[in-house]
Amino acid sequence: MRGLFDSLSEKLQGTLASVRQRGALTEDDINRAMREIRLALLEADVNFKVVKQFTSTVKEQALGIEVSKQLNPGQQVVKIVNDELTALMGGASAGLSFSPRPPTVILMAGLQGSGKTTATAKLARYLREQHNSSVAVAACDVYRPAAVEQLVKVGGQAGATVYEQGTDRDPVDIAGWALEQATRDGKDVLIVDTSGRLHVDQALMEELARIKKRVRPHAVLLVVDAMTGQDAVNVAEQFAEVAQFDGVVLSKLDGDARGGAALSVKAVTGKPIMFASTGEKLGDFERFHPDRMAQRILGMGDVLSFIEKAEQSVDEQEAKELERKLRKNQFTLEDFLDQLKRVRKMGPLTSILGMIPGLAGHQLSKLQVDDRELDRVEAIILSMTPYERNHPEAIKGSRRLRIAKGSGTNVQQVNQLIKQFDQMRKMMRGIQQGKMPDIGALMRQR
Repeated sequence: MRGLFDSLSEKLQGTLASVRQRGALTEDDINRAMREIRLALLEADVNFKVVKQFTSTVKEQALGIEVSKQLNPGQQVVKIVNDELTALMGGASAGLSFSPRPPTVILMAGLQGSGKTTATAKLARYLREQHNSSVAVAACDVYRPAAVEQLVKVGGQAGATVYEQGTDRDPVDIAGWALEQATRDGKDVLIVDTSGRLHVDQALMEELARIKKRVRPHAVLLVVDAMTGQDAVNVAEQFAEVAQFDGVVLSKLDGDARGGAALSVKAVTGKPIMFASTGEKLGDFERFHPDRMAQRILGMGDVLSFIEKAEQSVDEQEAKELERKLRKNQFTLEDFLDQLKRVRKMGPLTSILGMIPGLAGHQLSKLQVDDRELDRVEAIILSMTPYERNHPEAIKGSRRLRIAKGSGTNVQQVNQLIKQFDQMRKMMRGIQQGKMPDIGALMRQR
């Protein structure tokens, strides 16, 4: 989630770094830290009342700190801030409940432009892949131009069955018909994409109420655009006043958002954030974990999410085979390409770096990894014959020229890839033999 919380994270980590080192804290130290935290939260567009309550709670607990053998007072303040950030965003992560009698019906609501249709497709893909559910989506947004066509396209890409009847019928009737179809087809889940408006109005709410009455959803999810900051929270609050919803989907968290919506919405509406859309791809969608997000904001990394992403990308049997190849020095460019694809499936490399403890706030976490460079590496390897991928030492002059032409690169770039691959194999061989590689020497050879 690079972009989101970057500024806030940097300021909080800076404030707490000086607090953490203190063996003893005076009331002035705590007041100074609270002022800086208050400013950082306000600049992140967090709701003013939420900021006031948050800093008041943290200060009260910090002043009442009892001496712990494990943590000094400064470290205990950091722990208090972490715990309160987690509580602010909802405490325990909230999930969907599935009906014992399928299909489970999920109603998606939100304003026009919030990213609701895309979020519908992303949720469909998530449920299909993470819960092994058979998913259908209902196209009930009949007012926005091309909304039905968009859902047909992205819903199909997500592996969901799309129920649509064009734009000429009443969306309530379409929703009822879609539920009948989903029941007949034995679907586990039906996600209903409803119409949005430019603002919360009576017509929007009346239509939602009619659809709810017809399909009796097991969950209503409100999609709000994180890019709009406090406006997103205001929209959620207005919805909460006139229509019951069960949880929030924050869309566009990959944008240049300041984090105000994520930190305010639960406190203002009482409803938890259930899911977060973290990028443009259909797979950039994840369950929202308040405790993990708090840890990432404070520079503690997010090991659990990192492990989950890795487990989704790596098959146990294939991992054993890879280990065997590394041990016998049989790792090839074919294997390298396969591992590169797996890493890329985990998400943008910049967000992966941010999950690693100790790197948040570190220069390495701010590295801008250009995906086009990875595209270039893939193109070069794919332009090789199977023999060349398995025997890179055989790639000489004429072969290198052919590979460069085939991949749209130049011979120097092909040379560089082969050289770096050779260095990597030597490093792996050294690790297998119990020798730590000379990283400095490897960097000097680049």
